[in-house]
Amino acid sequence: MKIVVIGAGIAGASIAAELAGSVSVDLVEMESQPGYHTTGRSAALYAPSYGPQVVRVLTKASLPFFSRLNPTFWLNQVLLPRGAMFIATKGQEASLQRLYADMGPNPDVTLISREEALMRCSILREDYVSGAMLDVGAMDMDVSALHQGYLKRFKLANGSFWPNARVEQIQRKGNGWLVSTASQEFFADVVVNAAGAWASHIGKLVGASPIPLTPKRRTAMTIDSPSGTDSQSFPAVIDCEEDFYLRPDAGRLLISPADETPSVACDAQPEEVDVALTVERIQAAFELKVSKIRSKWAGLRTFAADKQPVCGFDDRVDGFFWFAGQGGYGIQMAPALAQVGSALIREGAIPSAILDMGFNPNQVSPNRFAA
Repeated sequence: MKIVVIGAGIAGASIAAELAGSVSVDLVEMESQPGYHTTGRSAALYAPSYGPQVVRVLTKASLPFFSRLNPTFWLNQVLLPRGAMFIATKGQEASLQRLYADMGPNPDVTLISREEALMRCSILREDYVSGAMLDVGAMDMDVSALHQGYLKRFKLANGSFWPNARVEQIQRKGNGWLVSTASQEFFADVVVNAAGAWASHIGKLVGASPIPLTPKRRTAMTIDSPSGTDSQSFPAVIDCEEDFYLRPDAGRLLISPADETPSVACDAQPEEVDVALTVERIQAAFELKVSKIRSKWAGLRTFAADKQPVCGFDDRVDGFFWFAGQGGYGIQMAPALAQVGSALIREGAIPSAILDMGFNPNQVSPNRFAA
């Protein structure tokens, strides 16, 4: 079997690495740098309490992979303790309770008092916080190590990586596909669409089923940590209605308005209105005076309408596999979802460890949108 994977962000790199070795795989990427638009702009937090139920299952199922030291991937731990604290201000108490209830029985997740929240993050404004939920299972993540580890594993398995290869045309050739870039052609029995924000465009090239995928811009920036505080020991602090977040980052603080602004597929850049909104929200919740933005960026996170990933063969076009819509969760669930995708493509068995956690492949099938 010959497979072409389109897109070398974390989605494409992970499934290509899972497939390589047992089948022939070409990984094509339109940029010179893999993960340029999304993976390289991640907030780098492993949060098993974050996202819809199927995302949380896949995230938890990925933990054994992240916890193993494997020279093929990394020599140091890819996850480091951090914790995440979801806070509520006055009027958000019901939202916090719903969030906690949605977690189900989880020993890592507890409701904590206002006083404990203030103790864990000393720069929170006392008059802002009315309650909080703590997830001690959330961890800092070395996204670059994970992404580069998958690319390394792919190459060691004799996979072929092709940068600067924007797909311009996909045509039927016999029982397979001819994938054409400006300078190359690739034959494939199966095309895997891991093109992120460009996934809908790739789907249209083959006449695949219309999947409701929307790229959304997210803005982030770094600021100086306040002097005299041990800010690097803070947990990630997230508004319970996801209106902002703050987390320590390499000696500074990373802040974001947690925006999800619909966008065309592009090289996203931060908008000044979003930068100003971030500063306003952060200064309202924390004893901070943001006088200087050290760095700022934006990335595209592509969501399906139900915010669940899209993983499976198209029901209209033979040999076309969707591996998209991973939104802001793609990195933390990459190992488990790549194993699922690889099994479906090779018509193998999905690992029992994933199924035993409550995963159902119908939850992520592109055919769920057929109705």
